[in-house]
Amino acid sequence: MNTTDVPLYQPEWLELREGADAAARAVELLDPLRGWLEDAGRPGGLVIHDLGCGTGSMGRWLAPRLPGPQHWVLYDRDPALLGRAAARTPAVTADGSGVTVLTRRADLGELAAEDLAGASLVTASALLDVLTRDEVDALVAACAEAGCPVLLALSVVGQVELSPADPLDGEIAEAFNAHQRRGGLLGPDAVMVASEAFALRGSTVRVHSSPWRLGAGESALTAQWLQGWVEAACEQRPVLAPRAEAYLRDRLAACAAGELRVVVHHSDLLALPGTTGGAS
Repeated sequence: MNTTDVPLYQPEWLELREGADAAARAVELLDPLRGWLEDAGRPGGLVIHDLGCGTGSMGRWLAPRLPGPQHWVLYDRDPALLGRAAARTPAVTADGSGVTVLTRRADLGELAAEDLAGASLVTASALLDVLTRDEVDALVAACAEAGCPVLLALSVVGQVELSPADPLDGEIAEAFNAHQRRGGLLGPDAVMVASEAFALRGSTVRVHSSPWRLGAGESALTAQWLQGWVEAACEQRPVLAPRAEAYLRDRLAACAAGELRVVVHHSDLLALPGTTGGAS
């Protein structure tokens, strides 16, 4: 696999969002996942491949919620993030069993089925929406050939709610969604495309909402998100810039005063192979 030295995400951003991510993840998908894993029977424990692991927040959330010994294989193209993730992987699972870790510096665009050989579960966070249709198809094909479940969390779906509302909210959101689709990326369409691809390969697909709910206690995250949201919208549609400058200033002031509430909608997707197929 090819690698690159240019990181997609800064560790400070990943650390800032971890609490909101953990609160948003769809716990409703865990029971069907546990049931499938139990039925499949893994006497040697679980082997979990975490794609684009970042600082390892998925492992910190999921490992303590699944029983039995676990071996996590962490993928990222940034060696510094891999080091952080490995160092902070939980030591024990839901029943007190141990956890081991292996890191792989890799370009996920070239992930193949053989890379996932022996996997019990493939997982990722905030990954689908930065892939193209071809990349999603290749990922789904590799996971289907591996014959394991897939849990893909926190994909954006193109819906944002801000309170109090502002007349410019809709224009900013529309431009941001267009920016997410630049260069053939799926952006808000990723969950639908991935669901269809998994269903076509015979998996049962479950999708559950996993929104960020940001209030006064998350003001630092909200401010960073706002700046990136507006910047991307203006990059996509420069005509917005004059109005967006005042908009952002007012929104950041409201955020600092604890007066702004934001809901950023995401979806979590669970694909279970070897069942009847379809989506729910």
